Amino acid sequence: MANLKGKLGWLLLISVGLAFPWLAGNDYYLTVMSTAYIFAIATIGLNLITGYTGQLNLAHSGFMAVGAYTVGILTVDYHFTFWAAFALSGVVAAALGFFIGLVSLRLKGHYFSIFTLCVGYIMFLVIEKWDGLTHGTVGILGIPAPEAIGSITFTTPLALYYLVFFWLVVGMWAMRRIVNSLLGRTFIAIRNGDELAESLGINLMRNKVLAFMLSVFYAGMAGGLYAGFVRFIGPSIAGVEHTFDMTMYMLVGGLGTLIGPLLGALTVPWLTQYLQFLQEYRFIVFGPILVLLVIFVPNGIVGSYLAWRTRRTDLKGKNA
Repeated sequence: MANLKGKLGWLLLISVGLAFPWLAGNDYYLTVMSTAYIFAIATIGLNLITGYTGQLNLAHSGFMAVGAYTVGILTVDYHFTFWAAFALSGVVAAALGFFIGLVSLRLKGHYFSIFTLCVGYIMFLVIEKWDGLTHGTVGILGIPAPEAIGSITFTTPLALYYLVFFWLVVGMWAMRRIVNSLLGRTFIAIRNGDELAESLGINLMRNKVLAFMLSVFYAGMAGGLYAGFVRFIGPSIAGVEHTFDMTMYMLVGGLGTLIGPLLGALTVPWLTQYLQFLQEYRFIVFGPILVLLVIFVPNGIVGSYLAWRTRRTDLKGKNA
């Protein structure tokens, strides 16, 4: 019964996503939602290493930039098709993540986070200063739109919206398979404690590196989509503030839950949009709201709901 309800819930979410363009009414809202979807994909990846494996990677936006620049450099400078470059965006990010993970994941807790913060800043500086490869502070202009697939073209905001939505659905489906598998339970065991995981025969380094690579693969893929959607990229995409934004999305939605990061990544940007009439003062309102959420809903929206449902089920079991 619970499995049926879960499937109905996912079908409802997909239906809302498919119907959104007809509810939005204009291209601006489509653009806002498409951008939110792209960052939702990256946030889902960050949640795998942070929420499920217990390692806060503060270089996540740097890996998103790696995916974006992979598409930008290959299409503009080497005349790859968008699809060929996009196919490599996540792979290049994951390959880089393998080597960074081997070094960084020997550290634990705050030391790991501080190390990845430094790595993220180094990635930002490389992008900003390496003019010959990344075009430096000018950025990469004229990134081509995704090529048509048969009669389907991607030259309008509506078509790009459905393209990004498709990859969000694929990403969520794949992540659901991962976290519900034996591999996902292995990641959770590592989050609960290294000693516990080792006592169960889990190879800590191998599984941490694998979680890290899968996480940054999502970031790279999101970056590749971002490059094809915006068609211009600059060093700012590697800024650590984007990682903090994604961390906020996880905290608001529910860290270590499947739907929570998605919910946070979709609701927070819209909240900031509705507060734009306050201009630079909007964060005076937005900041306290986030503080109150963290204080009174520490497990996030979805995490708090799941905890409430568990308590309710236990109470029913005792009264039966």
